[in-house]
Amino acid sequence: MNERKTLTETQRSALLSTPAGWLACGFGSGLAPIAQGTFGSLAAILPWLWLRHHSLPFNLSVIVLGFVVGVWACDVAGRALGVDDHRSLVWDEFVGQWIALLPALLAPWWAVVLGFALFRLFDVWKPWPIRWLDRHLKGGMGVMIDDVIAGLFAAVVLWVALRLV
Repeated sequence: MNERKTLTETQRSALLSTPAGWLACGFGSGLAPIAQGTFGSLAAILPWLWLRHHSLPFNLSVIVLGFVVGVWACDVAGRALGVDDHRSLVWDEFVGQWIALLPALLAPWWAVVLGFALFRLFDVWKPWPIRWLDRHLKGGMGVMIDDVIAGLFAAVVLWVALRLV
């Protein structure tokens, strides 16, 4: 279960003192005082604006690499914080958001807005199996996998919406 308390100064220092911590907190976007997941998802759109100019295989490679490195970084950062899935760890939102936006690679601007909203919906709502994974997997894999699945759900809905328009 996600820990909802704010970071102490000691935890913040531990998080920001390592490359893993910087990555896990989404380059600082997870340090927002409220709605860390939303801020992380918004921050993920900035590198996606660069990614959208590359091929689907390149995007998939970045997503896979981001996932693998994210499992490691979130595991290291979670241990440094002493909390398995602290709300400040938002690298999972980056990867999940990039997955959600895959159908928007060649779509109009509104598809990015819809993809963002769909990802946030599935990430917060956590329908099965997302909620089950969030509760039962721990460590870096537990932090990352539920957002990957939320991103997949959002991508499917976005793809269908784009085909219907």
